[in-house]
Amino acid sequence: TFKRLWKQVAQNLDTYRTFPRLAGECGGKNFHFVHKSADVASVVKGTIRSAFEYGGQKCSACSRMYVPDGLWPQIKRGLLDIHSNIRVGDPVEDFSTFLSAVIDEKSFVRIKTWLDRAKSSSNLNVIAGGNCDDKTGYFVEPTIIETTDPQDAIMNEEIFGPVLAVYVYPENNYKEVLQLIDNTSPYALTGAVFAQDKKVIAEAAEALRNAAGNYYVNDKSTGSVVAQQPFGGARASG
Repeated sequence: TFKRLWKQVAQNLDTYRTFPRLAGECGGKNFHFVHKSADVASVVKGTIRSAFEYGGQKCSACSRMYVPDGLWPQIKRGLLDIHSNIRVGDPVEDFSTFLSAVIDEKSFVRIKTWLDRAKSSSNLNVIAGGNCDDKTGYFVEPTIIETTDPQDAIMNEEIFGPVLAVYVYPENNYKEVLQLIDNTSPYALTGAVFAQDKKVIAEAAEALRNAAGNYYVNDKSTGSVVAQQPFGGARASG
C-alpha cells in the first residue's frame, strides 16, 4: 500500500508546490538476539510477552529469535513452562485469559497457512502450540517453531500472529549472527539484544544500527508508549 502511495505521489510530483513528505509504518519482522551472557529469565519472560501479547497482532511483536546453543536448553524449558500455562479464550468471560482470537478470517487463514507449512517442512519443528480452530472464533494457539535454516521464509516474512520462530546458533558465532539478523529481512521496525557483556552490547548496537527503528537492550522488542516515546522504523518498515 505504501509503495502504491509513493508511486501516485511521484506521478503527480509537478502538481505540488514543494516536495511532499510521506510517513508510513509498514510492518516488521522483529528480532530478539540472545548472547551467551544474557539473563535467561529476562529473555524468556520478555520473549513470551513480546511474541504473544495481543495475539502477536502488533507491529512491534517479536517473531524471530536467535539463541546460542549453550543457553537454548534453559531458554526452551522456560518458554515451554510458561507456554503450558497460557490461557487462550474469551477475556470477557475469564479475566485470566492471556490472549484471545485473531482479528478476522483473513488473518486466521494466513496464520494457519504458516502453521501447516511448519508441520510439513523438514527445516521446521513445532515445539509448542501449532493448532488453530475457527468454530467459535478465529483462535490460534501461541506457537513456537524451531528452524534449522536461518534463511527460511518464516524468519523474514511478517506473519502478524502468535507465531515465534527460533534459530539456535553456535554460541561463539554471534558476530556472524548479528550480520545475519541485519541481512535476513527487508523490515527494520523493532529489535532487542539480550546480553550482559558490555562489549557485545556495543558490537550489536553497531552491527544492528540500521536493522531496527526502535532498539531495545535487555528488554522486549515492544513497549514504547504511543504519543510519549518515539516510534518508527526504516527500510521496508517505513
